[in-house]
Amino acid sequence: MLGYIMTNIVTEYPVKTLDGIELLPEGTELTEEILKELANRNDSASYDSLSFMDYGNIRQDLFIFINYPPYHIFFSDLEEFQYILKIMESVKLPLPVLESMEYFRQNDFQTYRHSLMVFMISILLAKNLLPENIEFFSKVTISSTHDIGKICVPLEILKKSTPLTKNEHKHLKHHAVAGYALLIYFLRDHKSFIAKLALNHHERRDGSGYPRGIELTNKIVEIIAVADVYDALIMPRSYRPISYDNRTALELITTMAESGVVGWDVLKALIAQNRMEKPNYHKIVIPEEKRGKAPSGNLYGKIEAD
Repeated sequence: MLGYIMTNIVTEYPVKTLDGIELLPEGTELTEEILKELANRNDSASYDSLSFMDYGNIRQDLFIFINYPPYHIFFSDLEEFQYILKIMESVKLPLPVLESMEYFRQNDFQTYRHSLMVFMISILLAKNLLPENIEFFSKVTISSTHDIGKICVPLEILKKSTPLTKNEHKHLKHHAVAGYALLIYFLRDHKSFIAKLALNHHERRDGSGYPRGIELTNKIVEIIAVADVYDALIMPRSYRPISYDNRTALELITTMAESGVVGWDVLKALIAQNRMEKPNYHKIVIPEEKRGKAPSGNLYGKIEAD
């Protein structure tokens, strides 16, 4: 269970597959009946479920990405890294979902790399925070799919290097709802946990997130949410060509924990992985002093009038 009651959502933009098939028009209320129909609509489709790691260039690219600082420290424990690979190698996904990864690789490499790294970070944090549930986590938390809804966002918005307009920002945020609908359709399951993860990975503990502004209580979703924020900070983005240094990124997430936006345990597990000795996260002491500084040219959160 995700720990809260699902409420109806309305699509603000059309939801389409990479083939251009419109699954839901703008203004569709996602009632249980609509979601059931969406899942059943794909019953007759025939496509294979393929190995995630063996699809395209995913395996080769991952081995490149983990050598980028600070990931060379984060994934420095060989036993932990082998554990992550074992989990990832067990994952199979429907071909259309894997094709979305190749779409991002060809058209928006930042989203492609980000999706892979959030998957790896999430597995490792879950291993430490949810050891009794890691088998369940590995089966359902295919967090590489958390941003699949961005296939419904125009590339000129995803890759824009100047401030977004209000409408562009609204369209970008719609990726959570679009991903929810796409995964229900491709997985043929209107109660899909994976789909709900895509829907809720921008929700926050204090209800300040989106798309519904609910109070996030599920630990698995929170792990993905923190991994999502962390990777977005430490790697270059179209709206911020220079990434945050690792210390500043962790300090920003510390500020989120201080404000009740995310939980302290997930933050501590994240900090523990950033230390070469990999201490137990319970032993992490959060420093009070913050010396970090945002990089120049950071346009995140800056919205222009339409």
